[in-house]
Amino acid sequence: MSDLATLQAIARLVPEGARVLDLGCGDGAMLDYLQRNKGCSGYGIEIADDNVLACVRRGVNVIQLNLDEGLAMFGDNSFDVVLQIDTLQHLRNAEVMLRETARVGQSGIVAFPNFAHWPNRLSVLRGRMPVTRRLPYQWYDTPNIRVGTYKDFDVLARKNNLRILDAFGLQDGREVRWLPNARAGTAVFRFEHD
Repeated sequence: MSDLATLQAIARLVPEGARVLDLGCGDGAMLDYLQRNKGCSGYGIEIADDNVLACVRRGVNVIQLNLDEGLAMFGDNSFDVVLQIDTLQHLRNAEVMLRETARVGQSGIVAFPNFAHWPNRLSVLRGRMPVTRRLPYQWYDTPNIRVGTYKDFDVLARKNNLRILDAFGLQDGREVRWLPNARAGTAVFRFEHD
């Protein structure tokens, strides 16, 4: 998820000058954007060699780490904001990592493909798994371990004593606040520990 409109929509949730940890940072585009445009500092966490190299080339501090191993190397409230942008659906320990996000950061921001978006629902009604811009893989070759919906995350956050500070959908780079579960391909949540 590196298109400029999406980067800007998520970056609006990050305070100027924040210390940021970006979990599953990919090629470092988000952290690079935050450093250049909002004066943020911090680290990206990434496992893939080619993405780690891309981060280094961008000047993004990156730690090569498998998120399934947790965040024990970071103390409580080490960062102002912890990001999980297109990461949650790839994790085996999604619930644990969500709690770790809340522990390590004063606030957390997650964004993930919303499986309840209306085109996905239509595909399922037709008897097929969806293949869309946000879910571009066939069911048999997807890197996603799980799929979730906007409403599913709301329930998971409350179960884990996370207070939702802001929530909306993103569709074509625009915020969707009315019926985001049906009208947005991406779910976005900003939260903190209760």
